[in-house]
Amino acid sequence: MTVTRRAFLAGSAMAAGALAGSAGLSAPAIAQTKKNVLRVVPASNLSGIDPVVTSGQPVRNHGYQIYDTLFGMNTRFEVKPQMAEGAEQSADGLTWTIRLRDGLKFHDGEKVLARDCVASLKRWGARDPLGQTIFGLTDELRAVDDRTLEFRLKSRFGLLTKGLAKIGGPAPFIMPERIAQTDPSVSIKEAIGSGPFRFLADEWVPGSRAVYAKFDGYVPRDEAPDCTSGGKMVHVDRLEWHVIPDAATATAALQRGEVDWYHGPDLTLLPLLSQDPAINTEAYDDLGYMTVIRFNHLQPPFDRLEMRRAIQMAVNQVDYLQAQVGMPDLYKECRSAFFCGTTMSTGAGSEVMAANFEKAKALLKSSYKGEKVAIPTATDLSWLHAASLVTEDLLKRMGVNVELQAMDLGTFYKRRTSMEPVDKGGWSIFHAGFSVTDILDPSTHLGLRANGKQTWPGWPTDPVIEQLRDEWMTADPQDQGAIVRKIEARAFETVPFVPLGQFQTPSARRRTVTGMLKAPLPLAWNIKLA
Repeated sequence: MTVTRRAFLAGSAMAAGALAGSAGLSAPAIAQTKKNVLRVVPASNLSGIDPVVTSGQPVRNHGYQIYDTLFGMNTRFEVKPQMAEGAEQSADGLTWTIRLRDGLKFHDGEKVLARDCVASLKRWGARDPLGQTIFGLTDELRAVDDRTLEFRLKSRFGLLTKGLAKIGGPAPFIMPERIAQTDPSVSIKEAIGSGPFRFLADEWVPGSRAVYAKFDGYVPRDEAPDCTSGGKMVHVDRLEWHVIPDAATATAALQRGEVDWYHGPDLTLLPLLSQDPAINTEAYDDLGYMTVIRFNHLQPPFDRLEMRRAIQMAVNQVDYLQAQVGMPDLYKECRSAFFCGTTMSTGAGSEVMAANFEKAKALLKSSYKGEKVAIPTATDLSWLHAASLVTEDLLKRMGVNVELQAMDLGTFYKRRTSMEPVDKGGWSIFHAGFSVTDILDPSTHLGLRANGKQTWPGWPTDPVIEQLRDEWMTADPQDQGAIVRKIEARAFETVPFVPLGQFQTPSARRRTVTGMLKAPLPLAWNIKLA
């Protein structure tokens, strides 16, 4: 990355900070007449309501407000019953029986029945990588009675309840059967769950706001809340998402008390917020994100391994982290397919990430045929957009015909599903951010699935990594470490993606907001307003 680019980004941030601190900055008019309303600025716009079709974080975060899951996960990544009373496994390990707890009700007043769960899990399992594995090993999933569902497996699989508790990617949310019977490739039209909040569809204005109301029919578990597990107690009447794309304007709204919580403030403005005695900048997620470059393996030029390896060799993670975060105390380099510091991260094979620009340029020259490289970028996620700018600069310096294509996040999510060539609306590279639960291990890691067109956009095909993944999921715990090393080494060899380092993402909330839970996503239950 050039000094000029770095200076440009830094100058833009300083200008934004100056604007945010000015008394004359205009902020959106947000009604202040209603009491006990939690007003937040989400990380980006809610462009859709189907958390199965779209794995993007805004839709996932929306899903956790209105849906519930059979099992939850605590901050120690332990699986806990949520909608379920519990699960029993037969002596031969082939049958899992799950019984629903009493009092579960959908927002339309109907009871939650086992058949709703069966339909919901089948739809989820058609899209989610771990769900696909579970259903590939399932002979039958059926409703035994109104409160009991049963998995009959072809072979033992110890990760079943972990899959039903997963947070990253498409989560196994429970919907009414009539909605869950929607084709898994087609977005649902109604957002009706059984979670602690109801979605107020008539108040949803994409690009502006999304509104949720406390669901009085929700019966929390009689346990302390812990991440997505435990008692989900709601202490506010309404939850309002106010979409404010301009970071300086959103910062000013928070400082003026017009909003209560800014989920993902621009990190260049964090010093300004940290100096405000009325604002707390504690992160809801202590681990943060890993950003990656994702290649399109179906279309030229990144259907060619040498091209992917050349970019991997050229990447200097510090360039990306400086552009995205800028503060060394909030980021660290991480050459791994998994979060550094977690048990899965080995770094095996990562020596190929040598940040050797000249060698990488020579490798690219031997395989590049002059194709246009399209990089769609969502400008309303500043840290992802910053990564796109760095990659654009890197490719231009390597002699690549590159085109950065700016758009909003909703359009970006739709665009990256296109398998068409670049000249017909397709793409070559996009950037994505993973939280720790997205890439906790090989079973949940979207970026490591390599079953072609059935997997996450990018669509790599690699029977070797698929076989290793299957081996890991059925191996004894003492043998999994050696398999993970092979998986990481294979990922650096075939390059399904390039890791760009990891960083913490502080949020910002007024000190009148208490009860924030630690989790990989911002949760509105347990929040109280002074």
